[in-house]
Amino acid sequence: MAVATQTQTLEQLCINSIRFLAVDAVEKAKSGHPGLPMGAAPMAFVLWDQFMRFNPKNPKWFNRDRFVLSAGHGSMLQYALLYLAGFDSVTIEDIKNFRQWESNTPGHPENFMTAGVEVTTGPLGQGIANGVGLAMAEAHLAAKYNKPDAKIVDHYTYVILGDGCNMEGVSGEACSFAGHQGLGKLIALYDDNHISIDGSTDVAFTEDVSKRFEAYGWHVLHVKDGNNDLDAIAKAIQEAKSVTDKPTMIKVTTTIGYGAPNKQNTAGIHGAALGADEIKLTRDNLAWEYEPFVVPEDALNHMRKAVERGAGYEDEWNKTFANYKSKYAQEAAEFERYLNGKLPDGWDKVLPTFTPEDKGLATRKYSEGCLNKLASVLPELIGGSADLTHSNLTEIKGEGEFQKGAFQNRNVHFGVREHGMGAICNGMALHDSGLIPYGATFLIFTDYMRAAIRLSALSHAGSIWVMTHDSIGQGEDGPTHQPIETLASLRAIPNLTVIRPADGNEVSGAYKVAIERAKKKQPTLLAFTRQGVPNLNGTSIEKATKGAYILVDCDGTPDIILMGTGSEVQLCVGAAEKLSAEGKKVRVVSMPSWELFEEQDQSYKESVLPASVSKRVSVEAAASFGWHKYVGMHGATVGIDRFGASAPGAVCLDKFGFNVDNVVATAKKVLG
Repeated sequence: MAVATQTQTLEQLCINSIRFLAVDAVEKAKSGHPGLPMGAAPMAFVLWDQFMRFNPKNPKWFNRDRFVLSAGHGSMLQYALLYLAGFDSVTIEDIKNFRQWESNTPGHPENFMTAGVEVTTGPLGQGIANGVGLAMAEAHLAAKYNKPDAKIVDHYTYVILGDGCNMEGVSGEACSFAGHQGLGKLIALYDDNHISIDGSTDVAFTEDVSKRFEAYGWHVLHVKDGNNDLDAIAKAIQEAKSVTDKPTMIKVTTTIGYGAPNKQNTAGIHGAALGADEIKLTRDNLAWEYEPFVVPEDALNHMRKAVERGAGYEDEWNKTFANYKSKYAQEAAEFERYLNGKLPDGWDKVLPTFTPEDKGLATRKYSEGCLNKLASVLPELIGGSADLTHSNLTEIKGEGEFQKGAFQNRNVHFGVREHGMGAICNGMALHDSGLIPYGATFLIFTDYMRAAIRLSALSHAGSIWVMTHDSIGQGEDGPTHQPIETLASLRAIPNLTVIRPADGNEVSGAYKVAIERAKKKQPTLLAFTRQGVPNLNGTSIEKATKGAYILVDCDGTPDIILMGTGSEVQLCVGAAEKLSAEGKKVRVVSMPSWELFEEQDQSYKESVLPASVSKRVSVEAAASFGWHKYVGMHGATVGIDRFGASAPGAVCLDKFGFNVDNVVATAKKVLG
């Protein structure tokens, strides 16, 4: 490559500022991925400078365009853009502290750490899938609230993704869904640089990505020279914005590590610092005469014009909303409630309660009742199932289907796309518009969407995961569909509240917690039965919210405590009756949620599970792993630590020892 001339255009100064902030930050940290920011700097500059509407001084302004760097390993691209555009969340000191302890510039973009980062993007493919959720939220709210004379919801979702994102299956699931829905305000720029960690993508990835996206139903464009042709990039984005009935994928062919003479277009620059010698050559090659972390004044002044523009965008929108509010007061009040993260007064009063005289149903059936009651007072509730609507019982009755041309509706058919569903729900939750998304499938298939569930907990996305068929009680479909280790593995995820209710009252309590936590940007996973359960004496919504409580008690100090979750609590109650008849003092504890119980103060926890009572038995139709924390050294578990079997659910439960007689026998062994 020829040495560049000393005279650079203003655009080149800005683009090279992005590049060298990335180069210098990675070099100082001795860790990171400089190649993508160096190659993608031109497309990012054009996008942020000419098209994106945002306010650096108010990163949470509602009607901002959303930007997602799906190729999150190239995080310095985003941090450089945030700094140059004038966001207070990223200073030059933050860039110097890239990847260091408690810095605002972590190794991958984290929405909960850096204002201006919309979603957490680490695992590849999640970002583009989140982008689908963001675009879906915009489409839903626009269809619901916009009026011919006042558009209060009108913004785009822009995503930069790479080869790795396109290789990951979750991106295919989500992009297929986006194409079906025709999400016209979703625009993805594909950094087509042909390099991954293993080297040239030719070793594993030779498909025609453009044709794949065309088959998904996307509008597809190609910028052949993404290194230099800024006009072509701008023209492509403009064309993408003009296509309103399809999402657009712009394939932008670039050179990874552009400007580094010996390392560009190699895997060596993908995920490692350039080194002092190569940096010197790169500075010479790109005629960059500035010291590390120095941005030329002309470039900074130009990029910082985003501050004034952004204030203007927000001011314009505020006037639009004021006009809207004067004409459509009821809709405006509801919309403002969404944005403020508030719940309507008395919303939880619609949750049903039950007595032992009420017919017992499967907890998935109680879930259906709760969802529909809540949907009647919470219009922000939106979601659906991964092709299991009538098994998960997640349809909002009387509501239409969210489909192209009917985005105002709330019933979403995600298709057989569990992982994509999860990531899309997270995107909707992280749209910051107050929507409460829910996604449903069988509990066992959380294995197909675990990354999205984990990321909902990590990135503070208030998604609600509705999981049914929660044990070997699922029955005839057999071991592939019967969760064993699933609950234990989900309980291991920090910041995820797992609730497995025992009856109708506990289901209502579970939904009360889930809705409240969604507004606090915390996810909840609800595990429901396929088989019927009785409504137990002593359960209540309020008790269930504590995670564990005394359901049946005795006089004085118990000889033994039986504790259970879900459909097995009834077995504890039955066993307590038999043991009590034999003169034993028995306490039964219903424990729908370990996480909620651990949040209680020590005095409450001691009142339910006193340390002085060491003889305890847990009963749960799942792996015993983790129960040692509650049963202790002198207790026992009635669990299942092998795979299930194909048989009617009741037969499976009985054969694996989930019956009153086995609980009694286990308790007697513990009692000695």
